[in-house]
Amino acid sequence: MLQRNPPVLIAPIESLGKADVALAGGKGANLGELTRIGVPVVPGFVVTASAYSAFLDEGSLRAPAEALLADLDVSDAVALERAASGVQALFTSADMPVEIAAAIATAYEELGGGPVAVRSSATAEDLAQASFAGQQESYLNIEGSAQVLEAVEKCWASLFEARAIHYRTGAGFDHLDVGIAVVVQKMVQSERSGVMFTLHPVTNDRSQVLIEAVWGLGEAIVSGMVSPDMYIVDKATGALLECEVAPQEQEMVRNPTASADAEANHWADIDWGRRAQQKLTEAEAVALAQIGVRLEQHFGGPQDIEWASDEGGFYILQSRAVTTAS
Repeated sequence: MLQRNPPVLIAPIESLGKADVALAGGKGANLGELTRIGVPVVPGFVVTASAYSAFLDEGSLRAPAEALLADLDVSDAVALERAASGVQALFTSADMPVEIAAAIATAYEELGGGPVAVRSSATAEDLAQASFAGQQESYLNIEGSAQVLEAVEKCWASLFEARAIHYRTGAGFDHLDVGIAVVVQKMVQSERSGVMFTLHPVTNDRSQVLIEAVWGLGEAIVSGMVSPDMYIVDKATGALLECEVAPQEQEMVRNPTASADAEANHWADIDWGRRAQQKLTEAEAVALAQIGVRLEQHFGGPQDIEWASDEGGFYILQSRAVTTAS
């Protein structure tokens, strides 16, 4: 566990572990833990929750944010959206403290520059009693120090998306007590990507691993615009029990012509030879399932895992507890 005096603003992923949720958020702490047990993780660093706290304090943002959220009726959609927009505007219009900006820029350059993924990692996400997963933003194929700094600020501001405010209110969390870290990793230009559950998410059958796979970036699954392949692997025998191939006409990939203010990713047509092709071989599906079982055993419960594959092999992008498991 990292020492926090003086406050740590930037933490290499490999320096973190599962005890560092308060510093690195659920995603950052879990990625650090994955590196410790030898699971393939993309290199990167975490802009810690301490940096976010310093941003709030040095910008004197706490009081005006609290004022915008005071006595808010989250069942009033108009009032909720107004409050959310107001707090986010506070964040995005505030100057990032020079020390934090310099630390982020230096860490980005030491990572080698180039395209990175910038992902939110809230300190209250993936708890046993609540899941805040997916409520904050992620930005892919961000390139250049200025764009990385902008993406970090947007991740901080996304802690106050309307749905996140609504959820925290219902769960009894104080809005300004929840911190957020930001994970910055080298961008995997995914040939294939997807999610994996170490139990069947519909039947809750813990003897099975279910894997979903698409061509391109995993945001294709999140968007709902692409139906993924589905693979079911038996944990005990390692046998592939089921394989359903979903033809795919488009994939989300990096936009090579994107300017700084344009979308970094776009939908591209898939060549005819790949459209109906199976995304994973049987051996690959079984190998991924074995990683999933290993993570379930390490974390002590069913896992919801994001993965990606490029020429360098398979990488685990995130592993979090399945909070709905019975």
